[in-house]
Amino acid sequence: MLGFDRITFDPNILGGKACIRGMRISVSLVVNLVANGMTLSEIVAEYPNLEEQDVTQALRYAAWASDDVFIPAAETA
Repeated sequence: MLGFDRITFDPNILGGKACIRGMRISVSLVVNLVANGMTLSEIVAEYPNLEEQDVTQALRYAAWASDDVFIPAAETA
């Protein structure tokens, strides 16, 4: 999937949310931690199963997934 080999989706893990390598650590959790001021090193220290590449790829995936595309509604007569 577009170079996101560490991002997985499984309906049996967190209801199919985007997760990191099949773990119960969601992309949204990582984004939330960064948004609230945690550094990459702090995140990896807090979640020892994560690798730095997991965090950076989660952020890249979140940026890709949130790329806004505006499609105007069709006018009806």
